[in-house]
Amino acid sequence: MLSFDEFGDILEEVAHEMPEELYGRLNGGVILLPDEKMHSESSELVPLFILGEYHVNRIGRYINIYYGSFMRTYSYLPEDRLRKQMEHTLKHELLHHLENLAGEKGLEIEDEVRLNRYREHLRRMSMDRGKEKGDF
Repeated sequence: MLSFDEFGDILEEVAHEMPEELYGRLNGGVILLPDEKMHSESSELVPLFILGEYHVNRIGRYINIYYGSFMRTYSYLPEDRLRKQMEHTLKHELLHHLENLAGEKGLEIEDEVRLNRYREHLRRMSMDRGKEKGDF
């Protein structure tokens, strides 16, 4: 398992490999936090960790990346595959940033579709568990 500092070094490399223009008006930059963050609708049956978040507020625009969430979700991966997941997450959050600047919401809609799939999966699991217990 990568330490927080090792993870941070890789994240910095990944961020520097992306075009500088993507970071325009991202005045708060990319912040690595040690936290493990769960989605507010996460279930104990199927945990839903937040790997990264794009924020716009009175402080500015910035991206949080959650080391703890990555470790809970991907600690079993070899370093090269973990790096790919970090790259994917950073690109996802940068796309939120670019869409926000352009007044677009395509990725927000896509994220909501994925959340609805998660909700449906939990609903089906709950129904299946009820059938196992004899509840109809």
